[in-house]
Amino acid sequence: MAEIDKEDVVAVLNRILESELAGVVRYTHYSFLVFGFGRIPIQSWLREQADESLLHAQQVGEWITTLGAYPSLAIGPLLDSHTFDIASILRESLQAENLALALYRELLARVEDRSVALEEFARQMIHVEEMHAGEVDKMLRRPGEMSTSAERPAGQS
Repeated sequence: MAEIDKEDVVAVLNRILESELAGVVRYTHYSFLVFGFGRIPIQSWLREQADESLLHAQQVGEWITTLGAYPSLAIGPLLDSHTFDIASILRESLQAENLALALYRELLARVEDRSVALEEFARQMIHVEEMHAGEVDKMLRRPGEMSTSAERPAGQS
């Protein structure tokens, strides 16, 4: 089994850490901006996502220090369009989930067949992020609509 390129892997892990910390801020911020009849379940869901992003950030930070490196103090992009309807919040959330997916896939590519534990961690996180993206996509669909956002023409939610 080949060795991991520690510097490369830590760089990806730090980008993931920054992205997950941005998720904590983003989802918490969004939870303040939900109004109307559906506020309570949507606010609760957004805060659960913030909690989960924090857990992911903690796991990634532990991996960084396990590898003998220093975790980043930066926070990734916050993707705030200042549009506060639920559909806009969910579209931004889906964009953030897809960014996280890309980062975890990049991690997998760098550790595959080099570190069983990191490979399993990356696969587990890809699974979780794919499930999140799928849930957000379902929330963006109209009742009875079966096509995913990837299958719909741009500009249609």
